[in-house]
Parts: sequence; C-alpha cells; structure tokens
Amino acid sequence: MADGDGSVESLDLLPSAVLATIMTKLDLPSICSVASTCRTFHSCASQILNFLPSFHLLEISPTVEFLRPLLPPNPFLRSLKVDCGQLDDSAIQLLLKPSLHELCLHNCSDFSGKLLSEIGGCCKDLRSLYLSSVAEKRGRAIHIADLEELLSGCTQLEALTLMFDVSFFLRQNFARVWAMASEKLTSLEIGCIYSVTVTELLSQNLGIGNSVNRIGPSMWPNIEKLCLSVDYITDAMVGAISKGLVSLTHLELQDAPIIEPRFSFDLTNVGLQQINQLSKLKHLSLVRSQEFLVTYFRRVNDLGILLMADGCADLESICLGGFCRVTDTGFRTILHTFSNLNKLRVFHGIQLTHLVFHDISATSLSLKHVSLRWCSLLTNDAVKNLSLNKDLSYLDLRDCRSLRDEALQAIGTIPKLKTLLLDGSDISDAGLSHLRPLIMSSLVSLSVRGCKKLTDKSITVLFDGLSKIELHVLDLSNLPYLSDSAVLQLTRSKFAISELRMRQCPLIGDVSVMALASMQVNEDQRHGSSLRLLDLYNCGGLTQLSFKWLKNPYFPRLRWLGVTGSLHRDLVDALARSRPFLHVACHGEELGADHWDSSDSLYLHHYDEVDEFEQWLFDGEVEIEDDDDDMADAENGAELIL
Repeated sequence: MADGDGSVESLDLLPSAVLATIMTKLDLPSICSVASTCRTFHSCASQILNFLPSFHLLEISPTVEFLRPLLPPNPFLRSLKVDCGQLDDSAIQLLLKPSLHELCLHNCSDFSGKLLSEIGGCCKDLRSLYLSSVAEKRGRAIHIADLEELLSGCTQLEALTLMFDVSFFLRQNFARVWAMASEKLTSLEIGCIYSVTVTELLSQNLGIGNSVNRIGPSMWPNIEKLCLSVDYITDAMVGAISKGLVSLTHLELQDAPIIEPRFSFDLTNVGLQQINQLSKLKHLSLVRSQEFLVTYFRRVNDLGILLMADGCADLESICLGGFCRVTDTGFRTILHTFSNLNKLRVFHGIQLTHLVFHDISATSLSLKHVSLRWCSLLTNDAVKNLSLNKDLSYLDLRDCRSLRDEALQAIGTIPKLKTLLLDGSDISDAGLSHLRPLIMSSLVSLSVRGCKKLTDKSITVLFDGLSKIELHVLDLSNLPYLSDSAVLQLTRSKFAISELRMRQCPLIGDVSVMALASMQVNEDQRHGSSLRLLDLYNCGGLTQLSFKWLKNPYFPRLRWLGVTGSLHRDLVDALARSRPFLHVACHGEELGADHWDSSDSLYLHHYDEVDEFEQWLFDGEVEIEDDDDDMADAENGAELIL
C-alpha cells in the first residue's frame, strides 16, 4: 500500500475515526493486512474490532490464544465464520455472542454436544447456523438434550446446516425434538441421517403412522430447501418429502449404500413418479454415491424418467447420479421437457451417448452449467452439439475418456466459458491450441488431470504470448511427461494463479518449487504472492532442497500444501511448526476448501516477503525474520496485537 511518495505517512494526518470507518468496509483478512502497513492503521484495526459487524476467518485454523484478542466484546457483531480445527469446548464462550444472526463453524471435531446446547442458550436471535464435524473425535459425544436445547432456543432460525452424523439418535426422541424447530425454518441440510427417520418424521404431516408417537404440529412446515445425506434413497422417503413439505422448491438427496439395496429400501420408477406432486420444485438432485460400494439405481429406467418429467416441467436444474438403466431416451426427455433448464449434471450415466444432444438446437434451452462425469460413452459429437449453447460458463467432462482434440475445437467456440474440467480425456498438446485465443483469455479454472498425452509443450501452447489471463485455478496432476521446464514456462507468464495442483507428476522436482517461490506476478508483487494452494504430492523429483524454499519468506499467501509425508518426515513436521497457518497434507488427501473467499482484490496490495496477515497476528508490525528461525510463540504474538 505504501509507495515512493509517502502516501502511507499522509494517512497519519487523517482522523482515526475516518480511517476506522473506511476500514469497516473491508473483511477481516483485509483489515489485518492493512493494519500491518503503519502504526495508525494498526491502532484503528484494534479499535474497530469492538464494533465490526462481520468476523470471517476461514482461511486458517486459529487457536483460542489467537482468537481472544481478535474477538473482544462486540454488541454489533452479526456474522461469525471460523475454522475450528484447533478449537474445542474451551472456546465456546469466546465464539458465541448474543447479537449474532449468522454463525458458521467449520471442522468442530474436538467440540462436544455442549456446543449445540450453548448456542441454543446464548444465540437466541440466530437466523442462519452452519456446524460441521461436531464431536467426530474419539471421546466426544452429542446427546439428544443438546440438540433439544439448540432447536428450542434458536426460535428465529431460517437456515440450519448440520454437517455431521445425527443417525445415532433414537427415532422416537428425534421426532419429539425436531417438533421444537423454528417454524421460520426454510432451509435444512443434514450430513447423515437414516431414511426411515426422515420418512417417519414427515409421515406425521400426512396423518400417517403410530398415533402413540404422533406429535401435534406439522414437521418443517415452511421448508423450501432440503438437502439430506442418507443411507438409502427409498420410494417411501421420496413420497413423504414430496407430499409432506408443501413449500419445497429445492431438493437434494444423496445416499451411499454399504450393501446392495433390497427392493423395499431402494428408489424405483414408482418413487420417481411421486416427486414434485405439488408442482413447486425448481431444483432436484438424486445421487447414489459409490463411496463404499459400486452400486447404482438399478430399479429405475427410462419409464421412471418419463413419469417424473410429467410433473417437473418447471425444473431449472437437475442432477442425476448412478442411474445405470436410463438410456438416451430418458435423458432426451429431460432436455425436451424442462424448457427452463439451465443446469444439467449427470454422474455415472453409463448408457448416455452423443445421441442425447444431437437435436439440442431444436430446444429452447439455454444451458449455463453442464457436468457429465463418468459418462464413458460420450464422444466428440456430443460436445460439438453442446457447444451450441453459447451461454455455457461451466463444463465438466471429467473421466469421459473417449473425448479427443475435436471436442476441444468445439469448446474453443464457447465465449463465456469460465470453468473447464477435462480430467482423463484423450487430448493432446495440439488440441489445447484450440482454446486460444477466445477461451484462454476468460477461463478462470482449468483441469487436465490425467490427460496422459500432454507434455511440456502444452504450457507453451496455452500461455505463451497471452497478454490477458484470468486463470486462477490450474490442475496439471498425473501428467507423466510434465517436467520442470513446463513450470519455468508457467512462471514466465506472470499470471496471478492461486491454486496449482501437480500431484503424481514424476518429473516435477526442486527446480519447479524454486521457480514458483521466485515467481513475480507483476512488477509490484514478489515471490509467488498469489499462490494459496500448491499440491506436490508424490512428485518424483522433490528433495530436501524444496523444503528450504517452502519456508518463510517464500509463498507468503500459501494456505494449503500437499507433499509426500513418508519422505523427509522431519522436514514436513518442521515446516508445519514454522508455518502454523499452513495446512500441510502428506497422506494424499485432496486439498482445498469450498469456503475460501477468492476475491483477493481488496488486499492484494504491495506484499513484502512475509504474509502481512500472519505478521499482524504474530507481531503487530512487519519484520522479516531469518529463514532458519522459528516463528514467535503463538500466545505471546497474539497478545501483542492489543
């Protein structure tokens, strides 16, 4: 932010109240970054934390020692979002504020059910609540009384997301407790629940079931959006949802069977026919996950899709995963019946071919989002017809292994495309040239993972000579012929990439890490400051030298790093200790977090060799430490903020 004419010094002349007002327009990382530029901003930042309306800290997993000075008493705080990966029950009183309207707590595995009961007792005005992974660590537990306190206490809730397992509650108690939920609830998402529990809950709305267990009020009377992950998607559950939730417009159901479902515990044509009996549904997703077992919806065929289509003509988005007996006839019915459709997603459509799209130009569709993953019979002709939708902004063709360069030639004519995923396709370096110049100048995310024919030349083909590049996310994983030379070419392009994945590339080594560490995005930014995610898991050429370039002051914005933990384990552990805000994954897990805010424009100012957000938390001032020194003690650094 400082420049050669002393603009920061001139800011000292402005009244603190004016500066504080300006800074309240920024998000928390931006405030912390600005605070590190001069003492005046640092003082203002400490003051405005007392009346900041929003506190969003999802980039890192802070400890309670870090959070304490950042969360002083604040009666104006309305929205709180925190990654709780390093927090437990001891942080509850610090996090919960009576003034909150929105609360979003990720990775709460070390919390017990006390978190739920305390939220119900403290946050009476909550409108939106998101909790994930609560009590997943061994020794932690959630009791039905905790859920009861939450639902009975938060009477103003409009949106509730519980991304953890609630299937262990007894069904009888579960029904009684959920009857206490806010009548204002319009959106509900649950991470794991038995389908029979859902069926019994909603059967009460229809006057069905054992009168002994009946609860008086209707269950979830105003729900418009329902997203559930269940053991089995069944006809009975789908029927209860369709008939019992009279305001439903958005339905997402996913199951993950551990054994092949029996007839009574499966979805059939009869169940599909029951969907949207009240004709209000706009968004529908039915997915059978293969997380535990390779299985499909084997009792649904084209007839089921035809029966469903009769009552779902107003659908705007549809996602079907695992419908192995549905053929081109069924999928064509969707395209020709749903005239308002703008989002189409099909997973494991093993009978879907190019014939589905051969006459798509005869429809009035204006598709913006198309995902056809694991559709092995899809060919270049299908993509050619899809490309006639010039409003397409998202195209996912992962694991469609019959696609070749002719498909890229068609894709290269889609002017508004922002995301293109081509994992596992049979494309070549020459084929990628079709993405220039129309697509590469506007594309934001590109994945060519596992496209085995690609070589170093692909990087030259894509980026050489381009003056305008919007690309922020690039996946070059599992490319056996990709080497350090390609990464050197990539760094010369100087575009502001934020996520780079190169896992399972045997020819990527130390030179790539050094090049990325020294990469200059433009003349004003130094040392790869835009990279937030770097995945180098199982790259064959990495040695101890790479870890020296992964330490501070290099990669100052890095939040996620993937490396192989079995090699140089001591170096991996030392790196994790020296950069406590860096998520170091060393077991091959996929990196990234959907809650990242990618809008960096507010705080991509003049970065020095250290990350200003981290430095503000640790020291309160920007100082460059010696590479070989560890970071300051967390608790002492946090105290210095005040």
